[in-house]
Amino acid sequence: MAGKAGRNDPAPPIIVKKVTVAAQGHHGGAWKVAYADFVTAMMAFFLLLWLLGSTTEAQRKGLADYFTPTLIKTKEQSAGSNGLLGGSSLTEVDNYPHRTGQTGTRTITVPRDATGGAREGAEAVKRLRQRVDTKLAADERLKRLIRQVRMVDTTEGVRIDLVDDADFSMFVLGTTVLTSDATALLRTIADAVRPEQAQLTIRGHTDALPWKNGAPANNWSLSAGRAEATRQTLIRNGIGEGRFRRIEGVADREPLIAKDPQDPRNRRISILLTK
Repeated sequence: MAGKAGRNDPAPPIIVKKVTVAAQGHHGGAWKVAYADFVTAMMAFFLLLWLLGSTTEAQRKGLADYFTPTLIKTKEQSAGSNGLLGGSSLTEVDNYPHRTGQTGTRTITVPRDATGGAREGAEAVKRLRQRVDTKLAADERLKRLIRQVRMVDTTEGVRIDLVDDADFSMFVLGTTVLTSDATALLRTIADAVRPEQAQLTIRGHTDALPWKNGAPANNWSLSAGRAEATRQTLIRNGIGEGRFRRIEGVADREPLIAKDPQDPRNRRISILLTK
């Protein structure tokens, strides 16, 4: 019949409509990761602000030194001069074109109730210095030894240096035997540090004078032996054996007079009172 599809006509196309139903009120977990990263970054930022506000200049230099892979000498005398800061302080005047009136943040970095740091170290140096000077000045024979005692506040604590010179020597040349003046000087040092509660580290230093060929000793063993002789003398003068943290011998590797390694002032004993 006319109007009807023929048997050979193609079948009509089948259309399939796919409907995706999304759950309402849920957007996946990616925002949680981003939020966690943001919170972590903010925590690190506020931790940095807290460190800047609760530490002293000396402590910040110590932190900079700790993360700077330099030699011991550079670590003791710089604040990361070969590192990120280039030797500058975090509180130094900003290097901007218009920096008139900029003075850094030094005046607001130390809380009023903060303890420790440079102020406490300076007070400890003053206290120890007064004890040593008073004791030595009372003895005419030992009064001249006041100039052999040097004290400095470091990031680790107060360091007392007993320094040789052309007229004074702590030890008989080339040995670990203390001279009579050095024994009396160490007795005074023991009296000065006895009231303190700090742990002690003894470090021996030598100059760079060469040894004779075939000598059984060297500057390493000599410096360590002198540090041990100093420790034993302090023990005999009332310093408890448990107060010693360690002894070290560094030979001539840390000269006090770097321009002249053979200078007699490079021979010294360092006593560090650890904070």
